[in-house]
Amino acid sequence: MVASVTNLGRSGVYDWMVQRVSAVVLALYFLYLLVYLTFGADLTFEAWKGLFEQTWMRVFTLMALVSLAAHAWIGMWTVSTDYLKNSAVRFLFQAGCGTVMFVYVVWTIDILWGL
Repeated sequence: MVASVTNLGRSGVYDWMVQRVSAVVLALYFLYLLVYLTFGADLTFEAWKGLFEQTWMRVFTLMALVSLAAHAWIGMWTVSTDYLKNSAVRFLFQAGCGTVMFVYVVWTIDILWGL
């Protein structure tokens, strides 16, 4: 059995709810992008840049990325606890996944807001 330390003491219901909410946010984001790309104005660099210069789109993009990171973390945690029985290997795998997700979130913030 996996100790609760590896999932930060969360419950299965909490993980289930986070995955469902994050899936809804991701679906809304990608549906919006699909509609924008299909029916939007001409697809030029200026139009694309103009879209992402709007604060609401930056916030929506950041929400989508945080949702993706949360969704992926729960999925990878579940896979690692099911299939990686060696605690050292599981820890390294989870640490690697967490590091990659952290870098992606920070990188996206840098791209969106130019910090």
